[in-house]
Amino acid sequence: MEDQFLYTKHVEFVVNLDKNQESVEYIASEYLRASGIYWGLSALEVLNCGSSLEKEAIVSFAISCAVKDGKQKGGYGGFPGHDAHLLYTLSCVQLLALCGRLNLVNRDDTISYITSLQKEDGSFSGDQWGEIDTRFTYCALQTLALLGSLHSINIEKSVEYISKCKNFDGGFGSVPGAESHAGQIFCCVGALAIAGGGALERVIGENGGADLLGWWLSERQVDSGGLNGRPEKQSDVCYSWWILSSLSILGRVNWIDQEKLAQFILDCQDPSGGIADRPGNMADVFHTFFGVAGLSLLGKFGGNSNKHRIIDPVYALPLNLVEELNLPRELMKL
Repeated sequence: MEDQFLYTKHVEFVVNLDKNQESVEYIASEYLRASGIYWGLSALEVLNCGSSLEKEAIVSFAISCAVKDGKQKGGYGGFPGHDAHLLYTLSCVQLLALCGRLNLVNRDDTISYITSLQKEDGSFSGDQWGEIDTRFTYCALQTLALLGSLHSINIEKSVEYISKCKNFDGGFGSVPGAESHAGQIFCCVGALAIAGGGALERVIGENGGADLLGWWLSERQVDSGGLNGRPEKQSDVCYSWWILSSLSILGRVNWIDQEKLAQFILDCQDPSGGIADRPGNMADVFHTFFGVAGLSLLGKFGGNSNKHRIIDPVYALPLNLVEELNLPRELMKL
C-alpha cells in the first residue's frame, strides 16, 4: 500500500497551506491557527519531512501566542492576542517540543495557569469561562508531562473524574452521563496512560472492561473499512486516529480489519495532495494529519524508515521524541 500513498503531494499540500493568507478560509480559521500548524508540522514530522517548514518561524509564532499578564498568564491562545485556552496551550507547547525549544516556555507561569483550571472534583475547565470537558483533562496532563511537572495537579482526582465519565458500554463521554464518543474515549484513555500508577488498569482493565471498550471501538468499523465516532454515523478519516490510538494503548489494534481501514484512508487522498474526511471531499490539514497518523499506527510506513517515523499513540508526537523527552506513559497488553 505504500506505493499508493501520495507522499510528495501531501508534503506539498501542507507546505503550501500558508501561501494564500488573503483567502476566506485562512482568515476564518485564525482562531485555531496554533492547532492547524501543529497538525501540519506533525504530519510532516511523521513523514520525516519537518524541515520543509520554517521551524524558527513556527517557534516565534508559538511564543507570540502566550498570554503574559492577567488571569490567563502562562496560557496560550490559538493566535496572538487571543484568549488562552488549554487546547491551544497544548498545541503551542507541542510545537515548541517538535522544534526542540521547550526551554522557551515560561514553565512556572504555564504550570500555574493549568493548575488554576483544575476543579475540586478533578475535572478541568478549558479556560477561565468554565466549560468542562474530558478533552481538557487530556490537554492538561499532556502539557504538564511535556513540561516535566505532571504532579503539579491532583492526579488521583483527575483519574477519579475520568472514571465517573465511563459508561455502561465501556466508553467515555465529555462529562459524567454524556454518551460515549470515540474522540472522548481517546482523551480519557490517553489521559489515563499519561497519569500512570496503574490508572489504565484500575479504570478500564478490571472486570473485562478493556475487552468491552475494545469491542465498542472495533464496532465503529463500517462496510467502507473506515471508522465512525459513534453508532449510526458516517465513517471519517479522523477516527483512524481517535480509535486506532485507543486500541493501540489497549493492545487491541488487531480487533479491526487493518487492511480495509488503510485502504479507506488511501481512498480519501486528494490527487492534488492532502487527505479528506471521506472519499471525494475536500482535503484539509486536520484530516491529512490524522490520516497520516492512522497509517503510521497501522504500520503501513514500515517499509521505508528514511521517509517515515512512528507516531506515539498516547502523545500524538513522533515516538522518538517521546522517548527522547522520557515522557511518562503506560500501555496495556491483550
